[in-house]
Amino acid sequence: MSAPTDVGLGSLSEFPLPSLSGANDKEGRGRVLAIGGGAQVPGALILTGLAALRAGAGKLQMATGASGTLALGIAVPEGAVLAAAETADGDIAAEAAERLAPAVANSDAVVIGPGMMDEGSAGALAGRLMAAAQGPAFILDAAAMTGVDLAGAPVRGLRGRLVLTPHAGEMARLTGLDKATVETDPISAARTIARSSQAVVVMKGAETFIVSPDGRAWRHAGGVIGLATSGSGDVLAGVIAGLLARGASPLTASVWGVCVHAACGARLSQMLGPVGFLARELLPEIPRVMADAYAG
Repeated sequence: MSAPTDVGLGSLSEFPLPSLSGANDKEGRGRVLAIGGGAQVPGALILTGLAALRAGAGKLQMATGASGTLALGIAVPEGAVLAAAETADGDIAAEAAERLAPAVANSDAVVIGPGMMDEGSAGALAGRLMAAAQGPAFILDAAAMTGVDLAGAPVRGLRGRLVLTPHAGEMARLTGLDKATVETDPISAARTIARSSQAVVVMKGAETFIVSPDGRAWRHAGGVIGLATSGSGDVLAGVIAGLLARGASPLTASVWGVCVHAACGARLSQMLGPVGFLARELLPEIPRVMADAYAG
C-alpha cells in the first residue's frame, strides 16, 4: 500500500468544495442535523452545531434529550431543537429513532454522537437511523461510533456516505487491538476499518490520517498540542458535517475539516499560548481560516 500524502491548507485546492454563488440561500447551503448531548456532557452539541454553521451550512437542527432542549435552544438560537426520548441516565434512547427519522430524511448531513456516553443506546440509535435513511451523509463520533455494528447492514447500506472520527482509544475498541498497537501503526488500523465499513476514517492524533475505503491515505502533521482538549473533537465533527451539507464528498469534507481545525488551533496557539485555549474559541476562527484557504 502506498505511503500517505501530506496535506495542509496549501494543498486544499486539490480538494475543491462545491461553489457558492450570490444566489445561494440557506436551503442551498444544506441542512445539518446534530444528534447528541446528554446529562453528563450537555454542551457538546453546542460546539458541533455551531461549528457546522461556521463551516458554511445553511440550516441547523439539533436533537437531544427532552430535559435539555430548552437550555440548548437558548444557547444556540440559530438552530431548531428536537426533543428525544431519554434513557434513565439522561442519554438519548434508541427508541428516539422513530421521532427523529423525518428530520434525518430532510437533512443533507447527520452527525451522531457528540456528548453521548452510553455505547449501547447510541449505537442502536445510529443503526436504526442509518437503516431508514436514503440520502444524507453521516458522521459517527464518540459512543455512536464505538457502539454501532460497523459490519451491519445499516452501515453497508450507506454505500460510502459515512465518516468515522476515532482517536486511538476508540480505534482500539473498533479493531480489538490494544491502544499501544494502534498508536504504533495508526494508518493500518484506519485502513482496516475504512475498508470493512466503506467509510472515510479520520484517525485523530498529533498526526491525523484521513483514509478512504480504497486504502488511499492522507496525513496532516504538525497539529498543535492545545487541540488535545475537551470539546475539540466535537468541533471537528461539526466542521465536517457543515461541509458535507454543502455538498462536499466525505473525503473532501474530512480533509478540509482536519486542515481547518488544525489551523484554527495554530492561530489560537499564537494568540493565547500553546495550551489553555478552549474548544469554543475555535469557532470564530473557522470562517477566517476557510477564507484564507480559499484566497490561497
